[in-house]
Amino acid sequence: MRIGELAGATGTTARAVRHYEQAGLISSQRAANGYRVYDERAVVRVRNIRYLLAAGLTLDDVRVFLPCLDGDVAAAPPSDKGLRVALDRLAVLNERIAAQTEARDRLQAALRRTIGDRIRPVA
Repeated sequence: MRIGELAGATGTTARAVRHYEQAGLISSQRAANGYRVYDERAVVRVRNIRYLLAAGLTLDDVRVFLPCLDGDVAAAPPSDKGLRVALDRLAVLNERIAAQTEARDRLQAALRRTIGDRIRPVA
């Protein structure tokens, strides 16, 4: 299948598919006309990549899961290395959330001092 077909079948863009290929997560062959051609297994692999990215992992993190990207990555038992990567990423996300929450609270306090109760409270 060509890149546009793979992108359509996986709910992504051709640009993202090329990005995954450049990152070494998927591969293609070149047709005589120079177009990228992917086999049917690439659909599962791209869906798994997107699943892991949506869970908060980075492309570098996803590399750890290469051995299981062709199966049901969500149902596969996690490896020790995979768990470490996921726990490390969770810690990073929690740190970012805490920093953003602090920034929001400082901005909200500054606005309250400046304009009083005319701002809506945040949840």
